[in-house]
Amino acid sequence: MVQPRATDDAQPRAAEGMTAVVGGARIRVGIIGATGYVGGELVRILERHPNVRIIGLQARGREREPVGVTHAHLAGTGRTVDAALPEDIDAVFLALPHGAAASIVRDLVARGVTVIDLGPDFRLRDPADYPRWYGFEHPQPELLAQAVYGLPELHRTELAGLARTPVSIVGSPGCYPTATLLALAPLAREGLIEDLVVDAKSGVSGAGREAKPELTYSEINENVRAYGIGGHRHVAEIEQELGWLSGGPAARGVDFLPHLVPMTRGILSACHVRPVRPISQTELDALYRDAYADEPFVTVVAAPPSTKHVLGSNHCRVHVSADERTGRVLAIGVIDNLVKGAAGQAIQAFDLAFDLPETAGLEQLPLAP
Repeated sequence: MVQPRATDDAQPRAAEGMTAVVGGARIRVGIIGATGYVGGELVRILERHPNVRIIGLQARGREREPVGVTHAHLAGTGRTVDAALPEDIDAVFLALPHGAAASIVRDLVARGVTVIDLGPDFRLRDPADYPRWYGFEHPQPELLAQAVYGLPELHRTELAGLARTPVSIVGSPGCYPTATLLALAPLAREGLIEDLVVDAKSGVSGAGREAKPELTYSEINENVRAYGIGGHRHVAEIEQELGWLSGGPAARGVDFLPHLVPMTRGILSACHVRPVRPISQTELDALYRDAYADEPFVTVVAAPPSTKHVLGSNHCRVHVSADERTGRVLAIGVIDNLVKGAAGQAIQAFDLAFDLPETAGLEQLPLAP
């Protein structure tokens, strides 16, 4: 397995085989798909990561193009975007459309590179789910079986030290599943979910940077639109992980309805649960308090949170309440879709994979107003 290489001013590692960064050594990182919104967030965060050296940004059709051409706010980094990455690299973040990552991961892994895929190509465990949900046959099912679903709060054990293994692939979760699963995980672990309806809202940046008529200002402004009716792709992740949490096969029949709202960033996932038995607010409070007491990026709050509470940060806020009238449980999760829902979460998984402090590079507080 390729080990992190030291920059010119770095000290040698304390012991052979360690992937933890010591004495100033930096992990050499590249980003493929650097010109999209998620690629820009990866650059913004990794640029200040204490244990990372960005050695290449890649995007199709670019050659020595200043990063400020597509990301004006990053012009001060002095970085350029090219058509290829350097060969001498430790980890690659892939911010690509579905189907694009699967075809290039085999070569990267063969070179000993740790891959963090922010698209869906390595999120689902069953290859048969890809034709159904994404419209393509997965070209690397044997690698799919070895990938780790990169939601640290659920899969910290599998992610820890992953860069030391022969095959090191992280399938970073989608934004909607992140907010939804963090809201529901304590209930799912206890097998308390009988029926589930998820009503979710997302800012426009979740749709990506590509120009689309339905995403123009005149269509988005003062408007709320439901989409993905009858089966949004992220249902597959949600059902897969809820089933895993409860110790059984993938859940079935999750009713998930996303909405596009006129804001730039943020996701709010409101999860309406019919529990398998009556459950009190006192029991819910204890369940969620115990589940997230030691999590650096998840906070359980007494009042319903808003997306502004986590803007620009890798934090998730969760609220849970029991409705005595209906017997249902309402669990709400809010995140910034580009940070905890994408770039920040991928970096959190990267930190774990390389035996770094889990919060490294991610300690920025939310923005306001």
